[in-house]
Amino acid sequence: MILDRDIIKKIVKGVSHPRRVLNVLLRTIGKNLSDDTFLKIQYRLLLGEKLNIKNPVLFNEKLQWLKLYNRHKIYTDMVDKYAVRKYVEKTIGEQYLTPVLGIWDKFEDIDFSLLPKQFVLKCTHDSGSVVICKDIDNFNIKKANKKLKKCLKRNYYTLCREWVYKDIPPKIIAEKYLVDESEVELKDYKIFCFNGVPKLVQVDYNRFSKHKRNIYTTQWEYIPVSFIYPQHPEIQIDKPENLDLLLELSQKLSANIPFVRVDFYITETSIFFGEMTFYPEAGYGKITPLKYNLELGKSINLPLKGQKERIKSL
Repeated sequence: MILDRDIIKKIVKGVSHPRRVLNVLLRTIGKNLSDDTFLKIQYRLLLGEKLNIKNPVLFNEKLQWLKLYNRHKIYTDMVDKYAVRKYVEKTIGEQYLTPVLGIWDKFEDIDFSLLPKQFVLKCTHDSGSVVICKDIDNFNIKKANKKLKKCLKRNYYTLCREWVYKDIPPKIIAEKYLVDESEVELKDYKIFCFNGVPKLVQVDYNRFSKHKRNIYTTQWEYIPVSFIYPQHPEIQIDKPENLDLLLELSQKLSANIPFVRVDFYITETSIFFGEMTFYPEAGYGKITPLKYNLELGKSINLPLKGQKERIKSL
């Protein structure tokens, strides 16, 4: 029997990361578990720590609490990549929206002859389903079809119990292809907002090759923290000329929300809204040093008692 390359990769990953294998099993056999129980098991598997849901103090712990107890219907529209456009247009204006080229229920409905030479395809109901076309003449439609069909079938909620994704109708959306001053890709400016107050900016770059991530204060001071991806102090991102406007826009979009990350792209001429994320890395992103996990956690105000005592014990 000859194993294909994808299966071999999965086997290697499984041997190297047994916790990930157990997490896949959890998603499969734990479908009937309550959200509370599921998250406690998953937190232990992915972070190797016990989840204190009754008295959370760390950023990642509080994200799990918010999954369970901070549920508002409007949040589902905010993470729906198509429905959120109405919220953005009403709150900050349609000039910050990336032009939409089409939206479809299934891949077979797409008429590629009507699309421009370059475009971006992605699902409206999940994360990570992006397909970029830089040249329609060399675009692998078969590969895109395989990826997007697979994404359309899954309910993103089942992966990490991020309830906001549970009831989004799955569709495929095509948007205009954007690049920044590099003329190669876009940097992703992700602004962490707490009750409408921006407190840090995460910049993701080289996302489709060797993904890198730097984190800055809102005054653009580099923060030596690693959030899943290694920190790169030797690579400094220039402060955006329109940083103040970026922070103002994120403030308006995140008003009255305990925590949400608001993402933007910056081209040579414009700012474009990316998406809103309530649980970065599903609340399982390892943050080092620990003090930053704690500091971010302090910024999320929850109606709970006893947090000061627990913070002292860490």
